[in-house]
Amino acid sequence: MATNAPAAELAAQIERHTSGDGVHATAIPRLSLIRLSHPGEPLVLLHEPAVCIVAQGSKRVHLADEVLVYDASRYLVVSVDLPITGQVLEASPFAPYLCIRLDLDAGELARLLLELGPPAPASQRPTRGLFLSEMTAAMHDAVLRLVRLLDTPEDIAPLAPLAVRELMYRLLKGDEGWRLRQIAAGDGQARRIARAIGWLKQHFAEPLRIDEFARELHMSPSSLHHHFKAVTAMSPLQYQKQLRLQEARRLMFSESLDATTAALRVGYESPTQFSREYSRLFGDPPARDLRRLRDTGGLVRPA
Repeated sequence: MATNAPAAELAAQIERHTSGDGVHATAIPRLSLIRLSHPGEPLVLLHEPAVCIVAQGSKRVHLADEVLVYDASRYLVVSVDLPITGQVLEASPFAPYLCIRLDLDAGELARLLLELGPPAPASQRPTRGLFLSEMTAAMHDAVLRLVRLLDTPEDIAPLAPLAVRELMYRLLKGDEGWRLRQIAAGDGQARRIARAIGWLKQHFAEPLRIDEFARELHMSPSSLHHHFKAVTAMSPLQYQKQLRLQEARRLMFSESLDATTAALRVGYESPTQFSREYSRLFGDPPARDLRRLRDTGGLVRPA
C-alpha cells in the first residue's frame, strides 16, 4: 500500500489511466503505466535504460547473483541494456502493483549534463548499470507534474518535454546520479562499456573475438572484461549469450520458428547446446517454455 500522499496521488493517477492489468503506453513519449493485480512469475527479459517508480506494491529484480527490491520508497534506474529477471512481489485486486516507467534517452541526458558541469572523471571506476535511489519529495513532485499532464492532453506537447527534463535533472542530482553520469557522458571506462553493449546488441549473432573487440574500444582484453563485469555483472561472452537466448525466444514466440532455426539465426552452431543453455536460463526447454508463454499471455516489458 502507498504510505504517503505523493505516492497515493501517483497511484490514483495510474489507476485512472489504466484500463486493466498490463503495460500501458501513454500519450507522453517514452512513458508507460503498469498495473498488475497479482504477484507475477519471474520474467527474464532485456531491460532497456529506464527509470521505474512504484506507487504501490513492490518488485524484485535479479541481475546475475544480485537482488534488488524496490517499492514506493525507492526507485529503480537501469542505465544500460541489462538482462534481468523481474518479479512483482506485492499485488492484489484491492491493492494492485502500480508503477510508471520512463525510458531514458541518452542524447537528452548528455545535453542536460553539458549544462550541469563536467562529467565524472574518466579515471573513476565504472559501477553497476542497475541501482536503487531513495525517493525524495523533489523527485515525487517532478513525477507528479509529468503524470498529471495525462489529464490535460492539450498540454502534453508543450509541457511534457519540460516535465521530462525536470525528472532527468532530479535523477542526475540524486544521491546515485553520479552512476548515470558515468554512462551518459564523457569518455571514461563506463562510457566505453556502454558503447560495447550497444555493439553487442547489434552484432550478437556474430562470433565475438575479445582481442579485436577490446582493440576497437581502445581497451586491453583484461580491462574490457573487468569493467564490463563491473557494469553488467557478467562477462561480454555471458552477455552475448543472454542476448542470443532472449532473441531466439522472441523469434520462436513471435515468428513461430522452430528451436533449431532460431538457434542458428542467433549464432548458435549446436542446437543441443542451445537447448541446454535455454533451459538453464528460462527454466524449461524451448517447446515447453513456448507453451507456457502462450498460456500466460506472452512476452511483456519489465518495469
